[in-house]
Amino acid sequence: MPEIAAAALTEAEALDELTRLADEIAAHDIRYHQQDAPTISDADYDALKRRNSEIEARFPHLVRDNSPSLRVGAARSEQFSPVVHGTPMLSLDNAFSDEDAVEFDARVRRFLRLDGTPIAYTAEPKIDGLSASLRYEKGVLVQGATRGDGRIGEDVTDNLRTLSEIPKRLAGSAWPDVIEVRGEVYLGHDEFTRLNAAAEAAGQKTYANPRNAAAGSLRQIDPEITATRPLRFFAYAWGELSAPFAETQWEALQLLKRWGFQTTPQSRRVEGLEGLLAAYRALEAERPKLGFDIDGVVYKVDRLDWQQRLGFVSRAPRWGIARKFPAEQARTILEAIDIQVGRTGAVTPVARLRPVTVGGVVVVNATLHNADEIERKGLRIGDTVILQRAGDVIPQIVSVVADEPRGPEPYVFPTHCPCHLQTPLARETTASGAETVVRRCTGEFACPFQRIEHLRHFVSAAPTTSRGSARSSSPPSTSAAGSASRPTSSSWPGTRRSWRN
Repeated sequence: MPEIAAAALTEAEALDELTRLADEIAAHDIRYHQQDAPTISDADYDALKRRNSEIEARFPHLVRDNSPSLRVGAARSEQFSPVVHGTPMLSLDNAFSDEDAVEFDARVRRFLRLDGTPIAYTAEPKIDGLSASLRYEKGVLVQGATRGDGRIGEDVTDNLRTLSEIPKRLAGSAWPDVIEVRGEVYLGHDEFTRLNAAAEAAGQKTYANPRNAAAGSLRQIDPEITATRPLRFFAYAWGELSAPFAETQWEALQLLKRWGFQTTPQSRRVEGLEGLLAAYRALEAERPKLGFDIDGVVYKVDRLDWQQRLGFVSRAPRWGIARKFPAEQARTILEAIDIQVGRTGAVTPVARLRPVTVGGVVVVNATLHNADEIERKGLRIGDTVILQRAGDVIPQIVSVVADEPRGPEPYVFPTHCPCHLQTPLARETTASGAETVVRRCTGEFACPFQRIEHLRHFVSAAPTTSRGSARSSSPPSTSAAGSASRPTSSSWPGTRRSWRN
């Protein structure tokens, strides 16, 4: 049933939908923040939140105490002790377009009554990890907590102490007696790949993406398990303070580095709206080369006295906003092209990619369909490419990013099967004699890759008896020479075996 536009809803319909949205979003918050096992993509979640906000904007008197617009994160898990944040850990409103960025800049100007005066901002990568708050007293780490619901988090002090990038004692001396340093616990792509490979080898649970892995690793009951995980930490904000320590956001980031924290090196200070838009474009281009997941850019008014004047509305500050990248697409590097051979000899090129998260899943390869598709897109190994998951399922390369450095040479599709026989690849022809896009290894059963795929197909297709043993209801037909006959083209499936070109 098509969704009714918010402007067309009756009050009764709006009340019903707000109730449904509150329950649905709350369930997703628990799965994301407590269970580290989200069941929808960030884009779908953001769409639910936007729908809720649109309806509440039209019917403000229907906003309830449990509205998602008034809530941050999810209640803490009972397996951890509660920690009351000295200053609430609120979230940021989202922006999704240049127009949203323009409106954010305009709102800040109107509130501060600055007319045409340029405003300095910071533009910082939005790390896709788990938020944490670190309380230091007299320069010594005394407590660490997760965000929780923004007011009460989970005490994971011992777990956070295992992270090498979190100082147990602040360097220098120019820090407040009490300060809550806030940032993001995350996993790099390489660390994530190694962690999942080790878990798979041990028969343990693997994670869908680095964010889930980081959250699950930090929120272990046993800190010794957390200590085995290669978690990292970026600092970018602060909560409770015993005294001011900086005049601008940019100055504060430099001081955090001096105290021993890692901050995102891609952060930058920019001037005005044009600076915000340029920073977004630059970070979008840098994203595939970072080695860790970001899902947007955070804009913040640089002057802290202006931040104080701007204050907060509901659960978010007026002085900051998160500009999100399109969730269904991402940039990455085409590192290699492999060729897969199926049981019928059909060859399929597969892109091997620098790991990137798209729609909540880490993607490391994508189909390229056939040689003609590679030529049409002009792909070269080393290119920066736009990747998307078709229908949020099948990864595919959309295009090459033309303004990024190109690979050195156009890709040349192989003419021979790379099995030890090196048999030629041949294009199929139609009944009229026209060539199709399909290329096949002509080695047939002599080709080891085809033999393995035939065996795999036979085993997977065989029915089972009540005792669980596999048996074929009809043996494969054989020719006079005694070899299995070639399957018909209508039965040709996808392929699995691969090798590097």
